Amino acid sequence: MKVAVILPAAGLGTRMAKSQPEGGTQSRKQFLQLEGVPILLHTIRKFARCAAITEILVALRADDIVWVQDLLDRESLAKPVRLVVGGESRQQSVENALNHLSPDTALVAVHDAVRPFVDIEAVEKAIDEASSCGAAILGIVPVDTVKRVHLNRIETTIPRERLVMAQTPQVFSLPVIREAFAKAAADGFVGTDEASLVERLDNVNIHIVPGSDRNIKITKPTDLYLAKLFLAEEKERDSA
Repeated sequence: MKVAVILPAAGLGTRMAKSQPEGGTQSRKQFLQLEGVPILLHTIRKFARCAAITEILVALRADDIVWVQDLLDRESLAKPVRLVVGGESRQQSVENALNHLSPDTALVAVHDAVRPFVDIEAVEKAIDEASSCGAAILGIVPVDTVKRVHLNRIETTIPRERLVMAQTPQVFSLPVIREAFAKAAADGFVGTDEASLVERLDNVNIHIVPGSDRNIKITKPTDLYLAKLFLAEEKERDSA
């Protein structure tokens, strides 16, 4: 079964403090250095080690493709990595990447380029679930009490047992995700993740696979401190 993962990495990352990565590209969170290696490359390495993944596509800004390809040329990755031009939004980037997939692709996983600590076993569980039902995402139950507010005033407390914080990867059969993107384009709908597009289809139920609080999305400077700790723990575990 052919399973492709798409890493949308064309975003500007405005919440992250600026730094200058190798190659002189504009600084964005996916290119910030984590122990001397861009975060994006840490994420690519993780999926290259995942047996269930057959191909990796990275959607980038056109100006970034040359130096990222140079970075990959110095790697010895077990999986092919293709670089494609992304769009101005995450949705456009994923859609552009979908257009580069071969028609025999069975499943498509979309993963945040700045989540390098996803557990490979969780990825494989999401793929297995999506192969059965057509759609599955990683998610965790919030530990904090969640309030619905209006104009800074609390309206109600939302029961946590009915809430899930969505993570990635989000995995779909190729026909399902293509149908969801086509419907979104026809309706002018813009979602915050791929699941929000698939949710609009009448014939698909998205299943939740337990994620992890270690599967952090590195979006602000303070996340880098936690990322360094997680990376050190991974290296220690791999060397044991």
